This record gives sequence, C-alpha cells and structure tokens, in this order.
Amino acid sequence: MSRTEPSMLETLAARLREALGQDAVIASPAAHHRGDRAVPGAADTRFLLVLPHDVEGVQAALRLAHGTRTPVVPRGAGSGLSGGAVAIDGGIVLGLERLDAIREIDVLDEVAVVEAGVITADLSAALAPEGFFYAPDPASDTISTLGGNIATNAGGMRCAKYGVTRESVLALEAVLADGTLLRTGHRSLKGVTGLDLTQLLIGSEGTLAVIVAATVRIHPLPTARRTVLARFPTTAQAVGGVNAISRSPVRPAATELLDAGAVADIDALGGSSLGGDGTGAVLLLELDGYGIEEQTTDLVAALTGAGGRVQVVAAAQEAARLWELRRSSRAAGGGRARLGEDVAVPKSRLAEMFTQLEEIGRRHGVATSAVAHAGDGNLHPALSLPATPEDPAGALPGPILAAADEVVRAALELGGTISGEHGIGTAKQHWLDLELTPTSRELQHRVKRSFDPRGLLNPGKAL
Repeated sequence: MSRTEPSMLETLAARLREALGQDAVIASPAAHHRGDRAVPGAADTRFLLVLPHDVEGVQAALRLAHGTRTPVVPRGAGSGLSGGAVAIDGGIVLGLERLDAIREIDVLDEVAVVEAGVITADLSAALAPEGFFYAPDPASDTISTLGGNIATNAGGMRCAKYGVTRESVLALEAVLADGTLLRTGHRSLKGVTGLDLTQLLIGSEGTLAVIVAATVRIHPLPTARRTVLARFPTTAQAVGGVNAISRSPVRPAATELLDAGAVADIDALGGSSLGGDGTGAVLLLELDGYGIEEQTTDLVAALTGAGGRVQVVAAAQEAARLWELRRSSRAAGGGRARLGEDVAVPKSRLAEMFTQLEEIGRRHGVATSAVAHAGDGNLHPALSLPATPEDPAGALPGPILAAADEVVRAALELGGTISGEHGIGTAKQHWLDLELTPTSRELQHRVKRSFDPRGLLNPGKAL
C-alpha cells in the first residue's frame, strides 16, 4: 500500500469529526495505539484514531472509510499478543472502548447483552450481585474487552470446563465494511436457522466485520470453589497427574501446569516460593460446584497416585495469591530477549510436547519454560536468551526465531495447531500454510471478499 498524503488524512479527519463529534477523532494518537502488547507497530505509521460513542458512530465511520477506500483496524484494548491490532499507514484505528454498556442481564434466560468495549472482568463483577458469572477468563481479563475476546476467540484458565469464548456467545451485532448493521444468532440457547454467521465471526480478528455487541451466556456462581496445589519432581510426572485426572471422575474448572522454568521465573520475579524446595513442576487447580468435598477427595487421590505432593488450599487469600502468581507468569523474565508462543496439542500428547520443547531449546542454545492450560492441551512456551538484552526495536535473535519455528512444527506433528487462543494477526501468518490446505485458504479468502469486497477491514491480518 502506498503512503497516503497527510492532506488526505486531514480531510478524512474533518469529515469524521463532523459525523462523530470533535472528541471522536485523534489525529496524533499515543504510541501504544500503533499495535498490541506483542507487536508495537512501526513508529512512522500515520493513522487516525477514531473512538465512536455508539453503534451509529461505528456505522458512520465505516461508511466514510468505505467511501474513501480507507483501511480500518478494529481495536479493543490492544491487549492481544499476535499483532492483530497493528495500525496501517494512511488508515483508521477504530477503537471500541467507548461502547461499554451492559445493556441487559437476564437470569431466567441466563444471558447478558453487552457492548464490545465492556471489560471482561467487569461483566462478572456486574453479574455477581445477581448470583451469576461470565465463564471465559483470559489472563488479561482486567483489561481486555468482550469485543476483542470475541474477535480472537480468547481462552483462559477455565476453558477446560466451560469452553473458550465461542462456547459462551449466542448472538452478535456487527457492522460490515460499508456500515451496514448485521445481527446474527439467537437469544435462545437453540437455533439452527440459516448458516451460523455468529460462529464464523468469532475468531475472525476483525477481518470480516466490526463486532459492536454480543448476547453471551452466563452461569450461576458455583456453590463452592477450592484451590489445590500439587508439586511434582519432573514435568513428565506433572503431565502424568493431568492424565490421572482424565481417568478420574473429577473435572476441575482449571488445570494449570507450570514447568520448572516457569516456576523459577515466577519466584524470581515476585519473590515468591511457589517452587518450594526445588520442585520440578507445579499443577494449580480449581474445583467448583456442588459436592466439593467429594471432588477434592477424588482429585487428591488422583494426584497423589501420580506422585504429587498435594496441598488443599483452605484460605481464600492464599488461593487468590496463587492464582495471581499464575497470571503473572507472562510478565516473568524481563531484561532478556524473549518470545512467548501459543500452541495447542491433544491433551494426551502434552508429555511429548514438553519433551520436544526441552530438546528444541538445547539444540538452539535457548532457555525454555512453559505454562499450560493443561486441561485442554494449550501451551504457552517462552523462549529466551538470558545473556542477550532486549532489542529496543523489537528484533529477536535468530536462535529464538529458529526455536519458535520448531516448536510450532512440533505441535502440528502431534496433531495440534499453530495458535490455541492468541490468534494469527501478523505474527503467525508465515505458518498458516503448514496447517491449512490451499483449498481451505482460498475458500476463506472468498468468504472475506463476500463480507468485505474492497478489502478494507484489517487488511494483512489473520488470513
């Protein structure tokens, strides 16, 4: 795409301000609006940040963009980790943060109707007085938005029991590239009329339409919750603990595995003692619902039988501290050249994936660690060179990139996928042909052209 003359952006900004209001258009956005948490975007990118106040404002902005053939990058909170919200030179970054209304909570239908800018954790906070909660819980739930979660089909720690975002979305309001408002899905739990456009839009990363509101499923707050911590001498034995759970009657709401490297990183960063006396790996689990004592008994038996040293965490404050340590794992390892990955494999192949990760690290001289949503086979390996300072321009050393390529290919060979929950964005496009056939890719491009014939919505991303 050729660079756009500044006067063209200025003209577009004036038209947008006339349609949406003066405060809705920012001609010199802050640097963080150029990208997301993983991909910062080029420093010389010229773009307009547009912040509509309502759905009608989103429609007006897209109509103007369509008429002037201006590319549009939809943006939630910018908390993504794949480059899906990176600005495009001469384009618009369309921020949905002001669409933050919880329109309705209906406990009889067990649904909530929310706008795209609602912060994920805020929805559960609003539901709590009604005795309900929203199940998907990405690690960024205190900053990420529902619209962004839907656009990337975000996961989280409770996915093993409650499913990823798509399992909680019944209906959508989305604005097409030309400004047309599209409503998909049903408020009812069942409905099979027509093609399922709701599920097609979930995970499409803003390439098909701009999601502005959703009808989501909500769940009654569990009658009880309990945290269990199990320490194992090795990662392989911790995976054995996961397998033991699979063979038992208990199904934890969350099953998080932290290998020795991840535990060491967390303890070094936070001054904690999660690793205890030289623990090789940790399983952090949450049980919820009725029969909590029976669930606990079955879980402890399974983990102890697999060689774990098991602690049932009685104090709520201590349980909260442990889960906060788990959430902090992505921030561990500062001051190094470091890349965080996101792959998934069938749960039964977790042990092989961890073994291959260690072998890949040794081959390339790269330090490895990993945390995993072990209940559904989703791993977040970290690859780093401890003696190498981070490049301020974001460039990563060759050994890390080579190791990452092998990690992704290993996941595919084990029957997995190149991205479990972070999405493709710009960061993972070069691996698409490893997973998708030419027929599949061409069909997806045809779908894209049907929704967005001028190719203006998040061009160069995901597909």
